Amino acid sequence: MTDRAPQHTAESLAEPMRSRWSTSVYDDAHRLADHEIETLLRAAQWAPSKGNTQPWLFFVCVRGTANHDRLLLTLSRGNSGWVPRASVVFVTAAHVRTGAEPDAPAYSDHALYDVGQAAAHLTLQAHAMGLHAHQFAGFDHDALAAALGVPPTHRVLTGIAVGVPGDPAEVDERTAARDHRERVRRPLEEWAFGGRFGEPWVADSPS
Repeated sequence: MTDRAPQHTAESLAEPMRSRWSTSVYDDAHRLADHEIETLLRAAQWAPSKGNTQPWLFFVCVRGTANHDRLLLTLSRGNSGWVPRASVVFVTAAHVRTGAEPDAPAYSDHALYDVGQAAAHLTLQAHAMGLHAHQFAGFDHDALAAALGVPPTHRVLTGIAVGVPGDPAEVDERTAARDHRERVRRPLEEWAFGGRFGEPWVADSPS
């Protein structure tokens, strides 16, 4: 579905950012080779982090494996129609505390930020490989953390479904419609400030 990208204001971006979009209709017969999964994980591995702390964990949930089954049991209703068809889902977690106690010192003040960067690197690498990645958070985080044996020093954050687009006729109407929603972004003046809070950054007029 190349008509999904690039969108207005994305034309000047470099690939694979320019044409990236998140499909919801996956081919449930497609499988990723281990070396492809490793390449995606290497992209996350080389993301920047504060002081090289690398506070991320990625649980690999390949369709048909025990980890995948654990994930499916925790999915929200809205995600249960499309996530199971992806070739693999990566569940991200952050190393947030140095000890199990709730008041234990933080492992890194920027752990959540750094995990986000690692997830973004994996997402862009997937698109560069001809794959589609769709990030989501609609699942029972506590239940999945327990099923995966995640210790209290870590916090489960998101899932990243990866695969190739499938046939919309093979999924329910609601899931198929997700891939046809209008793609819009907030305008720069709402979040890029050139002065104090609320003062939009304004580009100089071309000379």
